[in-house]
Amino acid sequence: MAFIDSLVRGRVQGGRSVDLVPSLTYANPVTVQFSPYAYDIHENPYPTYKRLRDEAPAYHNAELGFWALSRFADVFDAMQDWQTFSSAAGVSLEKSTAMTPPMIIAMDPPRQVRLRRLISLAFTPRRIAMLEPKVRDLTVEYLAPLVERREFDLIQDLAAKVPMDVISTMLGVPRSDQDLVRGWADVLLHREANRAEIPAAGIEGAKSLAGYFASKLAERRRQPSDDMISDLIEAEIDGERLADGEIVGFCFLLAIAGNETTTKMIGNSIYWLTRNPDQRRLIVDDPSLIPGAVEEVTRYDNSTQMLARVLTRDLAVHGCKLPTGDRVLLLLGAANRDEREFPEPDSFNVRRKIERTVAFGHGVHVCLGASLARLEGRVVLEEIHARMPEYEIDEASLERVHSANVRGYASMTIRVLRR
Repeated sequence: MAFIDSLVRGRVQGGRSVDLVPSLTYANPVTVQFSPYAYDIHENPYPTYKRLRDEAPAYHNAELGFWALSRFADVFDAMQDWQTFSSAAGVSLEKSTAMTPPMIIAMDPPRQVRLRRLISLAFTPRRIAMLEPKVRDLTVEYLAPLVERREFDLIQDLAAKVPMDVISTMLGVPRSDQDLVRGWADVLLHREANRAEIPAAGIEGAKSLAGYFASKLAERRRQPSDDMISDLIEAEIDGERLADGEIVGFCFLLAIAGNETTTKMIGNSIYWLTRNPDQRRLIVDDPSLIPGAVEEVTRYDNSTQMLARVLTRDLAVHGCKLPTGDRVLLLLGAANRDEREFPEPDSFNVRRKIERTVAFGHGVHVCLGASLARLEGRVVLEEIHARMPEYEIDEASLERVHSANVRGYASMTIRVLRR
């Protein structure tokens, strides 16, 4: 954010530095309203995102106490500038509960970098690539009987099961516990309409999820196994190991970010391929386009819509003064539809050449699980379109997830038309 830095530090005019911050206003006089808790925003945020980009690129919601950046360049640069945009208070607009264990996404360097190096030892590209046969076997196992039924809930019967099963394999969670773990993650993400606080059920979900992985960690310390928890216990760089709370925090994060967001990504993929049958025909005729389709879905309608940061210094952006300590939402979903970065951004195009997005973050917090999410999305789309190239969605069955951060469906009935 070079233009921002120049404003914050002052410009040199006539040989002297001029401090520009005091003369700026706190917000532009705009009529657009945005709340990440509004259910109508959950249904379709994109018209509001466009108005934010055009009318209030530094938007201020005084009632909920946040600023929002919506243009691609601003979001991209902010994600890289961790010194100014701190993650230490968490990535949600709501403050973390006391039951939430320490997680690397809620840390800043240098501690975040050291922990990420340790965790990445158990999350290498080679290890992820080795998971492809497992992902494909699971997908076929769940999908084959569904195709025979000719009608099924894509989310509950497939999209939620494959990522959860993969994560469970990595963490050593038995199948008998998978619905429990996913249920806790679901209630933790849910928000009531126009309510900022985490519901009581969500707090209990966080407590249960953290407690579950704490017990798994204790089991692995007594009896190591061939899973990621055991690897994390043994991970060491320069004599440093992960603390128990940090291991629990990573498992907690993986159960949410590695499961829920991928589930929603798969559902969003099928939704938009149904709404764009010409694009679906392209990937049926040429499956080599499927990786590009996954990238386009994460740009066009990403399951992660926003991440929160806290300012460590006063900042001047688009004529507004953002004070130290204020919370800033980085609107990934808005940035990825910015016409300043993407030609025809509201067009869904599986052939689009995407040079960069913020779908999986950027900078020190770029998603560790991005390669796994891409792998799962690709394999599931390959198997679906090989077995059921013609299908339709029962629109009446669509049920949205209501979350400030995550966008997608909780239910989506699919009818197989031809095999």
